Amino acid sequence: MSDEKRDRGEEKRATPGKSARATASTTTAARTTTARLERTAAEVFGWQELRPGQLKAMEAVAAGRDTLVVMPTGAGKSAVYQVAALALPGPAVVVSPLIALQRDQIAGLLRRSAPEAVAVNSAQPAGETAAAWEAVRGGDAEYLFLSPEQLAKDDVVERLARARPALFVVDEAQCVSAWGHDFRPDYLRLAQVVRRVGRPTVLALTATAAPPVREEIVERLGMQDPALVVAGFDRPNIALEVRRFLDDEDKRRAVVERAAAEAKPGIVYTATRKDAESYAAELAGLGLTAAAYHAGLRGEERSRVHDAFLAGETDVVAATSAFGMGIDKEDVRFVLHASVPGSLDAYYQEIGRAGRDGARAVAVLHYRPEDTGMQNFFAARTPGEDTLTEVTARLHEHGGPLALKELSEESGLSRNRVTAAANLLEQAGAVTTDDEGEVRAVPDVTADDAAERAVEAAQARRKLERSRVEMARAYAESTGCRRRFLLGYFGESYGAPCGNCDVCTAGSDGGGPGTGTGEELEERLFERGGRGGRDSGTPGHPAAAEFPTGARVRHSAWGDGMVLAEEDDRITVLFDSMGYRTLSLAAVTGQDLLSVVAKPAG
Repeated sequence: MSDEKRDRGEEKRATPGKSARATASTTTAARTTTARLERTAAEVFGWQELRPGQLKAMEAVAAGRDTLVVMPTGAGKSAVYQVAALALPGPAVVVSPLIALQRDQIAGLLRRSAPEAVAVNSAQPAGETAAAWEAVRGGDAEYLFLSPEQLAKDDVVERLARARPALFVVDEAQCVSAWGHDFRPDYLRLAQVVRRVGRPTVLALTATAAPPVREEIVERLGMQDPALVVAGFDRPNIALEVRRFLDDEDKRRAVVERAAAEAKPGIVYTATRKDAESYAAELAGLGLTAAAYHAGLRGEERSRVHDAFLAGETDVVAATSAFGMGIDKEDVRFVLHASVPGSLDAYYQEIGRAGRDGARAVAVLHYRPEDTGMQNFFAARTPGEDTLTEVTARLHEHGGPLALKELSEESGLSRNRVTAAANLLEQAGAVTTDDEGEVRAVPDVTADDAAERAVEAAQARRKLERSRVEMARAYAESTGCRRRFLLGYFGESYGAPCGNCDVCTAGSDGGGPGTGTGEELEERLFERGGRGGRDSGTPGHPAAAEFPTGARVRHSAWGDGMVLAEEDDRITVLFDSMGYRTLSLAAVTGQDLLSVVAKPAG
């Protein structure tokens, strides 16, 4: 008899009295855990009251359950691991992508009465690293901060396994989806690290993740039956605005003028390092305290800019997307985008750094259709066919398992390229990773077939990333409520008008700068190939109820997908094979193109 059947039989034979006592015992234990978490939050960290989402996530982690937390910037995600870790028997490993972010998090813990927190990274001297490991080994450090690249080192993973961590935290977990294959490929190896260090409870934290991204995070991290805690995405104090341009010089001038005119401090996000330096120089020329920030600067300079901004010594930082992740600064009054972002996931993450104090803030996207070409170029970055073929051939020649470092040495390819290729080959089912972190070719898949499968997987990924760019373009060109569009992308319903975006305020105040009236804007967008259809006064399509947000659907040509949003006569679907697509309800119902496979849960 199986354990499951035996358990069911015992449940049936249990007397009502025993069942009631068991339920009461479970309830009492849960209340005890909750009380302990609240007491820890108050006594150690000084938080007299926890938000419902925070407490729910802490309770799940304290019970040893894998947990995915999606909360807006400023909602207190870090508090979840900081408090819950103290209820578990062992240190917490916090995977954090940036050294500056690690420093901020450790500094925040030092300001409290929290146990010791240490980091191991490439920027610190050997003596500091040795002291950090000694603190972990001796049980003095409760929190250990590492980058995913540190966890790609066998000696680091082995030391960590000996420390027997009780909690494995992945901060900024959207990086698993957004950066995994190329820019930060070691994010996709974290599931193997979790297994190698004893499979502690996994906690993933992110400020922005649409439903499909959440699914990818869970899958990539190997999370088991995770608790999902999602707070509302709306930040009503942030005014949303898009300004559209045909000429690049006009756009650049508008960005500088807006940054100079808005209340300070603020951030200007750019697409390139060169643009970051150019905008910083122009703003400094106007007498503002401005600085550039990007990955090409020396570590000391990045730290200086970062610290000066936090200290209130800088009016404006002009930066690439490398700046701002996890910044704990409440009074940022504006976030301007000088170019269209690569996805709405990235855009929401970046504008979420404004107005954390609840006071008015503004997020302005300066949009020129031609700018999406660069984002499409970035979206196309995946390992090339030659790289995939070389890595596959080496694995087949070797026969047995091979460490990625050795694979890099034998192939002559960089560690990053080899890791990205191995990730893609594993996704395609052509290689596997063992508990030691070594990869081997799947025996019944030839080298040629493996490379072909990986190329197909790469092409599918490129389609997805390019469709994300198209969704960012659709947001910029939408003539409906921007808040409704943005929240719908994250699977959250919103009844327009919001009263705090350029489209919704256009009718009442004559239009914001560069917008015009709703009718004029709609006319211009249709003339230029934009996506139309205003929210105000437009009844939804009768078929909208057939395809609710969260439903799994099947298209006659594009296969399976998930409905992410509904806007009047259109729905947005993320297809497994094609990426994001916005569909006319009249078209899909009139031609019987779409059917519901499964209704959303609940």
